[in-house]
Amino acid sequence: MKNHYSLLLIFLLLSQHAFSQKIAGFVHNSQNEPIAGVSVSILKTTKGVSTDPEGRFQIEGVSTGRYTLKFTFVGFEPLFKDVAIENQNPNLDIELTETSAQLQTIEVVGRKETEYKNSVSFIGTKTATALKDVPQSISYVTKELILDQAAFRLNDVVKNMSGVTQFSFYNDLTVRGHRIQGGQNSSILVNGQRAFTSFWKQQLIPHIERVEVIKGPASALFGNASAGGTINRVTKKPLDEKAQSISTTFGSFNTLRALADFTGPLTQDKTVLYRINLGYENSGSFRNMQYDKNLIIAPSLSFLPSKNTRINADLVIQTSEGRLDRGQSALGNGDLYSTSIKTSLNSVNDYLKEETYNFTLGFSQKITDKLVFNASFMHSNYSEDLLEHRSANTYAKDGKGAVIPSQVEMQVFIRKRTYNADNFTGYFNYELETGRLKHKLLLGYDYAQQELMPGGSQLQARGYRNAANTAAINTYNPAQSSRYLLDANGNPVPNVPHFDLTASNPYVFRDMSKYFYTVVNYDPEFLRTQGVYLQDQIQLGKFQALLGLRQDYFTDVVGYNTTSAKEVTQQAFLPRLGLVYSANQYINLYGTYVNGYQPQTASVISNPLAGGPFDPLISRLFEVGAKSEWLDKRLVVSTAIYHLLVKGQLYNAGEAGNPDKMIQMGEEISKGVELDVVGYIAPYWTITANYAFNDAKITSSTTESDIGRQKPNAPRHQGNLWTKYTIHKGSLSGLGLGLGTNYVADRYGSIFDAGSQPQVFPAYQLWNAGIYYNLKKVRLQLNLNNLTNKTHWVGGYDYLRAFPGAPRNFLMTVTYNL
Repeated sequence: MKNHYSLLLIFLLLSQHAFSQKIAGFVHNSQNEPIAGVSVSILKTTKGVSTDPEGRFQIEGVSTGRYTLKFTFVGFEPLFKDVAIENQNPNLDIELTETSAQLQTIEVVGRKETEYKNSVSFIGTKTATALKDVPQSISYVTKELILDQAAFRLNDVVKNMSGVTQFSFYNDLTVRGHRIQGGQNSSILVNGQRAFTSFWKQQLIPHIERVEVIKGPASALFGNASAGGTINRVTKKPLDEKAQSISTTFGSFNTLRALADFTGPLTQDKTVLYRINLGYENSGSFRNMQYDKNLIIAPSLSFLPSKNTRINADLVIQTSEGRLDRGQSALGNGDLYSTSIKTSLNSVNDYLKEETYNFTLGFSQKITDKLVFNASFMHSNYSEDLLEHRSANTYAKDGKGAVIPSQVEMQVFIRKRTYNADNFTGYFNYELETGRLKHKLLLGYDYAQQELMPGGSQLQARGYRNAANTAAINTYNPAQSSRYLLDANGNPVPNVPHFDLTASNPYVFRDMSKYFYTVVNYDPEFLRTQGVYLQDQIQLGKFQALLGLRQDYFTDVVGYNTTSAKEVTQQAFLPRLGLVYSANQYINLYGTYVNGYQPQTASVISNPLAGGPFDPLISRLFEVGAKSEWLDKRLVVSTAIYHLLVKGQLYNAGEAGNPDKMIQMGEEISKGVELDVVGYIAPYWTITANYAFNDAKITSSTTESDIGRQKPNAPRHQGNLWTKYTIHKGSLSGLGLGLGTNYVADRYGSIFDAGSQPQVFPAYQLWNAGIYYNLKKVRLQLNLNNLTNKTHWVGGYDYLRAFPGAPRNFLMTVTYNL
C-alpha cells in the first residue's frame, strides 16, 4: 500500500510538472533592440501576454505539447512561431521585421504601444509621421500616464506638457502664454477635427487614447487656430486583439468613478473590430456646493474589408450635471487668503446640465501603392441648461457708494443654448521620387461650420431695486439715491441679495420669483471656415523639408436667419516651412517658420461705430529645436527655442462720446525655451519630465503701463516631473512606486482696471505619489495628491474670481483585466 501511495505521489508531481511549463523569450528588431508592448499569444488558447520594457515575455501554466505562437506589434510584420514543449521550458529569440507597408494614413486601428512614450502622430502633418521627423514642437500624454496618475479630466494632465497650464477652472488653458478655451471653433480638436466643446466644464478623458498639443499656430493645417497651440484629443480606437478591463475608483471628496474598456475583433478574419468605453462619475468637491455627475458612452467600429480600404465610425455621448463654479471670492481688503478656498457663491437651487455628442465617420482608400485618399466627417452637438447665482464682478455698495468689503454684489443667470457643428476634411496622400528626392505630397480641402440654434436666451437679474420696487437699476449712483429703494440704514436694496463672505452658512435656497429679470436673446449665429492646402514632405539623404501652403476663408453671418442677414468674410494665405536634419540615428535637429491667424468676430467688424473693418489676428512663429533618443531609444528628449509674435489685438480707442470705437494696434511677443523628457531611464523605471521658460510680454498697447507686462495667467517658469519604478523580481514583484512634483511660477490675473496693476496669484510647488500592485489580472492603485497640503491657485481673473487647487487628497483604484 505504501508503494501505491508513492507511485501516486510521483504521478501527481509529474502531472503538476506537465501543466506548469512556461514559454519565455526575447523579442527584438533587426538591430537587436528590444521591442516593448509586443502582443504574444498562443493560438487556439486564451493565453497571452505583452513584452516588458526589455522586450521579454513569459507565459506560464502551459502543458506539454505543440503550439503556435503569434507575435504582433504595430509597424512590424506579424510572426508565427511553432514551439514544442516536452520536458524543458523553451527560451525563444524572436526577431520582428519592420513592415514595408505604409502606416495607416488616418487613425483607424488603435495604438498598441503601452508606454508613456508615443512615437507616431497625425497632428503635425495630417499623415502618420514619426514625431522626431515633425519640424515643430509636439507634446503629448498617453493613456498609460493618464492611468498611472488616475486622471479623469484634460486639465489634470496638461502639467505633463511643457508650456501648457490652466487659465481657470474651466475648459480654459494657456499654451505658450496664449489662451485656448472651449466654446470656440478653433484650437481644441477631437481626432484632428473641430468639435464644439463646453467652456464651463473641463473635458473628460477616460475614452481618450492620448492628448497632444502642437505648439504655436497650426493654421497652415487647420485654418483658424490659436497662436499658442492646438490641442487634439485622440479617442481610443478598436484593436485587432481582444482586451477587456473594468475599474472602480473611490477617494476624497466622495469621489466614485467606474470605467470599462472592451475591444477586439467581431469577425474571425478580423475585418470588423470594435471598441466601447464606458465612464461614470459621481463625486463631490473640496469646494462648497460643487458636485459632478458624468456619464460617457463611446462605441467605435472599424471595418477593414481589404488591405486597401479602412472605415471607422466613432460615437461619443456625454451627459454632465453639476453647478457652475465661478471661483473663490476674497474679502475686499485685497488679501487672497482672507477667505477659505472652499468658498463659492452658489445657491442650493443652482444647476448646470450639459449634453454633448460627437459622431465621426472616417474613410481611407489606397488607390495605388503610392496614392491614398482620406476623408472624415464629424457632427457634434452641445446643449446647455444653466441656473446660477454668481458675483456681479464687484463688491456691494453702501448708501454713500463706498465698498462693503465683506459682501459681494450678486446676479443670476437662467440660460439655455444649443450649438451644432459639422466639419469635413478630405485629402490625398501621394508618394513619388524625383531624382534623389523623395516626396510625400498632401493635397486637401477642409470645411467646418458652427451654428447657434434658435431658442437661445437668458433671464438675468442684477443691480439694485428702484424706489417703487417695480424694477431694478443695474448700478448704484449715490448722487441719485432717491431713485433707489433704501433699507433702514440708508443702503440700497439689491435685486439679488448680496453674498456675505463672513456668514457661517450663506448657502440657502433662493426664492427666484422675488427677482426682477431682463431678457437677453441669443440670436441664431452661423459661421463657417474652409480652406485648401498643399503640403510636401521632401527627403534628401539626412535632410527632410516640410513645405505647406493654405488659403483659408472665414465667413461669419451677421443677422443670421433674418431678412437683413449679411456675410462677413475674412481670408488669409498661410505658409509653413520646416527643415529637419538627422545628425545621426538618434538626434534630429529642426527649424520652422509658420504663419497663423484668427479672424475678428463679425459683431465687431460690422459695427459702424467700431471704426473697422479690421484685419484678422495674425501670428508668426520662428522655432528651432532638437529631438533625440537615448538609452537604446528607450528615452526621448526634445527641446525647443521659439519666438512667437502676435499682432492685431483690438483695444478700445477711448474716444469721447463713442465707447464702441476700437483701434487695432495690439502686439504681443512670447519667447521661450521648452524641454520634454519621456520614456524609460532603465527597464521598469519610467519618467516624464518637462520645463518651460516663457517670456510672454505685451509689447504694444493703448495703455502705456501695459507695455512690458507678462501676459495674464502665463507663468514665466513651469516644470513637472513624474517617475515610476516597478519591482519585477523577488517577493515584491509587481509592486510599483510613483513620485512627482509640479511647479508653476506666479501669474497675473486677467481682469483689472486700465492703468492699474493686475492682481498676482502666487507660485506653487506640489508633490504627488502613487503606489501600484499588479497581481495577475488585478491591479491595485493608490494615488496621493498634494502631499504637503499646499494652498495654491491654478489661475484667476481677479480676487473676486480666483481658482484654487485641491488640498491633499487620495484616490484608490481597482482594475480587473478580463
